[in-house]
Amino acid sequence: MKSKTAIFPGSFNPFTRGHADIVARGLGLFDRIVIAIGCNAADAEAAAEAIRRLYADNPAVEVVVYSCLTVQLARQVGAGFILRGVRSVKDFEYERDLATVNMQLSGIESVILFSRPELSTLSSSLVRELDAYGEDVKPFLPDLP
Repeated sequence: MKSKTAIFPGSFNPFTRGHADIVARGLGLFDRIVIAIGCNAADAEAAAEAIRRLYADNPAVEVVVYSCLTVQLARQVGAGFILRGVRSVKDFEYERDLATVNMQLSGIESVILFSRPELSTLSSSLVRELDAYGEDVKPFLPDLP
């Protein structure tokens, strides 16, 4: 049986409970998930190290930093799927367009998981803004070892 690998691309600045939930649910669908952080993201290497610590005990999760097209990375790591999370209609329309282009470029399927309702308002940009104003953001982030 063929291994099912998905990449989960994003900036993950920071990696939130919503992102962790998509990974957890994705592991029910895929044998392996490669969390792929775009190198144009601020502090991509620091984010990668934090996420690696979070999944250190899970060999089905890998974390990489990349600077190519997402579909190019998918080919490099042997992924047949791109995993994405959607919080709203606005996210859905953007993700649908990306999925269409990625399919045309590579034939790689996008799998979109809808956010759990209790996580649907959570975004990295919101967490960054709260943090910038000195608010406690720990409730929005996974517990890092």
